[in-house]
Amino acid sequence: RGLEETPSFRAVHERGTGAATRAPMRELLRYPRQILTVVGLTAGGTVAFYTFTTYAQKFLVNTAGWSKADASRISALTLFLFMLLQPVVGHISDRIGRRPVLIAFGVLGVLGTVPVLTALADARSETQAFLLLLAALTAISGYTAINAVVKAELFPTAIRTLGVALPYAVTVSIFGGTAEYLALWAKSAGHEPWYYWYVTACIGLSLTVYVLMPDTKRTSAIAEN
Repeated sequence: RGLEETPSFRAVHERGTGAATRAPMRELLRYPRQILTVVGLTAGGTVAFYTFTTYAQKFLVNTAGWSKADASRISALTLFLFMLLQPVVGHISDRIGRRPVLIAFGVLGVLGTVPVLTALADARSETQAFLLLLAALTAISGYTAINAVVKAELFPTAIRTLGVALPYAVTVSIFGGTAEYLALWAKSAGHEPWYYWYVTACIGLSLTVYVLMPDTKRTSAIAEN
């Protein structure tokens, strides 16, 4: 409750230009390109994130044959380092722009998902499993470290909260919420690599968006306020 509002919000409030939020859904529909951009840039990132974080421990146990204790230890260590990477990658995006960082994630994800998951399924040493997971999470940091600010930079202040939250929540529910189910379904069907290619396809979809979208660091709606 003690946090101050951002300068852009205060400026809009002082100018009285936030009245459109009395009909927020109608106002949001004025930004279809931005809505679709949020959906597109989120789909691949959220599938990759869920695959190599929440599902990774189950994958190491059920597919690679590790004990739960060993799999949990490897996952916890890689997630700790993944956490430390976020401000580093965020700083890089402040220097070179958002779009190059997102494209780097997309390219690495498209090229590396199938090989990494295939190798992880056959990993027999903790070091090998750790390095494979860390490599995947390092690439995914290109999405996780900056996706929130990229989405915020797409919308003007008056509609920013709804503009980011609604399409993001729907996309995460559809793609992230079904990731583990689809992975387990593919495994039970005897075609686990299908899921590897599904993740690759989702990242490829997002990569297309990253290539086509402007760099929000330079076209930020936040700066316009």
